[in-house]
Amino acid sequence: MQKITPFLWFDGKAEEAMNFYTAIFKKSKVGNVMRYGDAGPGPKGAVMSATFELEGQEFIALNGGPQFSFTPAISFFVNCETQEEVDELWDKLSQGGEAQGCGWMKDKYGLSWQIIPSILGRLLQDKDAARSQRVMQAMLQMVKIDIKLLQQAYEQQ
Repeated sequence: MQKITPFLWFDGKAEEAMNFYTAIFKKSKVGNVMRYGDAGPGPKGAVMSATFELEGQEFIALNGGPQFSFTPAISFFVNCETQEEVDELWDKLSQGGEAQGCGWMKDKYGLSWQIIPSILGRLLQDKDAARSQRVMQAMLQMVKIDIKLLQQAYEQQ
């Protein structure tokens, strides 16, 4: 068991969200699903909470009600190695959600994600300040991050 586990509060859509996320990420699995019994407080058989794993990271989902919702102040940063991975995750996670720019999006449940190619960090940390500045300016113009455009900005003379 990991020491710190993200705990996600949903308004009746915990099971749906868990199934959505585990269908997107290749290394994922559903864990324990706890359902309400006769004692409630939810309808008998409805999901109270569930655990699931995405890429080795455990999460807990709770059907907690409408009192709270997600905010972009907390997001999940997904490190991608290729443009194909960026495109696939972006396309799947953004279905029914909202693109926000610079690789950020909200999914259909309101949870914020950053779909970021690992090369971005390396290019932004280049010792040549002009190169890293060009990469930053290119990234700030993007919604979904495009590795080819980042590399073009980096190599520009």
